Amino acid sequence: MSLHRQGRHYLLIGGVQWLLDWGVMVLLSHFGLLIEAANICGRISGAMLGFWLNGKFTFAGNDTRIGGTQLRRFVLMWLCTTAVSTLAMGHIDDVFGLQWAWLAKPAVELMLGVVGFLLSRHWVYKA
Repeated sequence: MSLHRQGRHYLLIGGVQWLLDWGVMVLLSHFGLLIEAANICGRISGAMLGFWLNGKFTFAGNDTRIGGTQLRRFVLMWLCTTAVSTLAMGHIDDVFGLQWAWLAKPAVELMLGVVGFLLSRHWVYKA
């Protein structure tokens, strides 16, 4: 499976995931939920969609599968990236305010997306 094809699918699916994640975070924090909790809720919503779509389309191949092992690897990766994202959102909110956290989320998630792509391609979905 080509890196170009995987990258294209990962970006497309990641864009949909990010819109869902960001929208949930903004909506919940707008209604008063702490930014850290709202960020975790947003990331959960995006992750549920992304695990299946990326496993089924982006990284699908003879040497990959979607099963319990892959789910455990995905959850471990997700927990680590969510911790980094949530700490970053909380810090940005504390220092610069809520609106800056909303604006910074895309940059934070883009950096974590690169890490997620590499881990998914070489570890998460491997059989």
